[in-house]
Amino acid sequence: MRKFIPVVVIAAVAVAGAAFAPQARADYADVKTMTPFSPNANYMSLPGFLRYKFLLSDGRWISREEAVEAVAQQGAPTGAPTG
Repeated sequence: MRKFIPVVVIAAVAVAGAAFAPQARADYADVKTMTPFSPNANYMSLPGFLRYKFLLSDGRWISREEAVEAVAQQGAPTGAPTG
C-alpha cells in the first residue's frame, strides 16, 4: 500500500498537468485574400495582423517566425521586402 500512494499521486499530477497545459492551436486568422498594409489588414503586415488577431483570440502572442510560417502556408504574401 505504501508504494501505491506515490504512484497514484504522480499519476494525478501528470493528468492535471496535461489537462491544464496550453494547447497548440492551428486555427489562425485567414489572411490569404488580404493585402499587406491595407485597411482590412489594419495597416499591418500580414504576419503582424495574424499575430494581433491571435492575441485577441487566445490572449498570448505567437512568435514572428510562427506567424510568417502560418501566412506562407496560407499562400499569402508576407509584406516583407523581397530584394
